[in-house]
Amino acid sequence: MNFVRFDKDKCPIVMLLPGLGVSYELFLPLIELLKDRYSIIGVEVDGFILGKQTRFSSIDDQASQIIRYVQENYSGKIDCIYGLSMGGKILSRILERNEIVVEHAIMDAAPLMALPRWLVGPLRYMQAVNVWTCFHWEGFWKWVFNSYYFDVLLGECKKIYPYDGIRSVLDGYKSIYASTLHDIHGKDIHYWYGSKESFVAKAQEKHLLGLHPSSKIEVFDGLNHGQLLIDYPEEVAKRIDKIVKRAH
Repeated sequence: MNFVRFDKDKCPIVMLLPGLGVSYELFLPLIELLKDRYSIIGVEVDGFILGKQTRFSSIDDQASQIIRYVQENYSGKIDCIYGLSMGGKILSRILERNEIVVEHAIMDAAPLMALPRWLVGPLRYMQAVNVWTCFHWEGFWKWVFNSYYFDVLLGECKKIYPYDGIRSVLDGYKSIYASTLHDIHGKDIHYWYGSKESFVAKAQEKHLLGLHPSSKIEVFDGLNHGQLLIDYPEEVAKRIDKIVKRAH
């Protein structure tokens, strides 16, 4: 795991955790919007580090590395962590363990519950095929998989493919859906998702509210998985400002 820092003295610290199959560079448009008023940490998750062959270990190991980094570099406290999809799953595990203070947590379409074991295998291989087509996409396959993925996501998946991307997607998907969130700690927890993914996200919302009733839920009409960040980074920046600034 690597931590790419965009430091700005005496400013709130925002950490960004990317989703499965992409690098931290997915956040670059958002970073550009935030870097004048925040110290930003872009996390490069194992298995998805550009230019370096690495293997994904587990959600719990990724959470452990982040916890240790915050303890060693920020006295165990961070202002805001925003996790997209798999990044939100990692964030949920950090909050469950309660070993560092996260003042504001934003989980964007995070999978919080385990899938049935019989379903994980087929779905993880389907996801690996998705990544393969991102690298080799043309003709029929481009048409098939572009119906679900956006061009930006396709491009980001293509970046990590040469660095053991397929293996890490298989391992990452299995780890994401192997566990269910059982406890969560934090005074300001946000859960976001798009209305087009509500068939999956609604169950995650219900589970989270059962554990933490004061969690703040936002559903973005007409948007799909990850689309708020990709198509409207300025909206994400505005919401981070609103969430973080009220405490400073």
